[in-house]
Amino acid sequence: MHLCLFEDIHSNNFLPLTYFRPVYDLRCGMLSLKERIVSHLQPKSLSLFVREYLAPVVREENPGVEVNKVSSGNCLFVSGRTIMDARLARQLKNAKGDCLFLSGGHLVAVRLSGENLKKAMSSTYSDAIDLSDVKNVLNVDVEARLVSYPWDLVYANESELANDFLLLTKKSEGIEKTSVVHKAAVLLDKKHVRIGKKTVVGPGAVLDATGGPIFIGDGVKIFPTAVIEGPCYVGAGSMIKVGARVYGNTSIGRECKVGGEVEHSILHSHSNKQHDGFLGHSYIAPWVNLGAGTTTSNLKNTYGSVRVQINGKVVDSGRAFVGLTAGDHVKIGINGTIDTGTVIGPSSNLYGTSIPPKSIPAFSWGTAGNLKTYDVERATAVAATVMNRRNVVTTEAYRQLFRYIFELTINERVNYRD
Repeated sequence: MHLCLFEDIHSNNFLPLTYFRPVYDLRCGMLSLKERIVSHLQPKSLSLFVREYLAPVVREENPGVEVNKVSSGNCLFVSGRTIMDARLARQLKNAKGDCLFLSGGHLVAVRLSGENLKKAMSSTYSDAIDLSDVKNVLNVDVEARLVSYPWDLVYANESELANDFLLLTKKSEGIEKTSVVHKAAVLLDKKHVRIGKKTVVGPGAVLDATGGPIFIGDGVKIFPTAVIEGPCYVGAGSMIKVGARVYGNTSIGRECKVGGEVEHSILHSHSNKQHDGFLGHSYIAPWVNLGAGTTTSNLKNTYGSVRVQINGKVVDSGRAFVGLTAGDHVKIGINGTIDTGTVIGPSSNLYGTSIPPKSIPAFSWGTAGNLKTYDVERATAVAATVMNRRNVVTTEAYRQLFRYIFELTINERVNYRD
């Protein structure tokens, strides 16, 4: 089976998280949406459809994978917003002939071959695939979960942490022999704790899996007296600092540094919240740094539904708890105070103790009452410095992506007095 993952117009609902990546590269649980889809479907080959400006970087990150084209004569297209599970995967794999898979009227997947595939691929990529001219396609109703906004990923995190733990620990158990767990560390419900290779768990640290599984990746350092409550995932190379309180339903991607209090949040990868402060019900993109004392609100004083500005529109989340959505390379200075449901665009640099607006355009610099445009060349240079510290090279394609996003968001900063 040849698998093609595609984005649709709803991918813009995930901005600013999807400026630098396709929607299916967002994390939920222990895996990205793409990793989970591929793990369940086990395709022989893969194609990725993305917005055209992302294609150069996506090609670099996925060598040998077709981007925005399909060479196979038979293909299963799956929406990149799908939270794949075993039951849905069986339905998609077992279906015969050309099929359109719908859940509540929403497109989940489509299997096409021959002339139908040629017709679907004949137009320039815009939304996803062109189904206007395909014929003799069977409609199949399926039960599927499609995420629509960033908080959907945060709220799905609890179930996916548990599901991914079962999916990824079938052939492993317990603590890898090369890891060191101090005798004064406490592991509760130890059978639901996995600790990877060359990981260190310090004295007085508590890993409490009574509320859900805990998966600790390779090369993690859990400092003394840190507390981790399951379900939780800590990715390879991350650090959980002294006295940290990491509550359940939290995913911490690779090479993050985490301290203070974190609850029900996703840190994608390579981001720091290593000092005191609170982060709750939030999604943090890569390369973000939250300064010492930064605190995010995740609940209104009225206990009402949180309204969030997404892609220029105010959306009622229908949720009482929604925290910060921070795009790539966001920096918040010491003692930053962030309001409920705040969205900060990529490469923004905020400082001061006043509460900033709830929607911050990309490439913003300054205090709550005095935001200016952050020079794109300076921003790109700082990003390169930060990434090089983690041995990640900034390619020319990545630097061009920075500049493109700056131009793409220029109208959002039209009222700045630079």
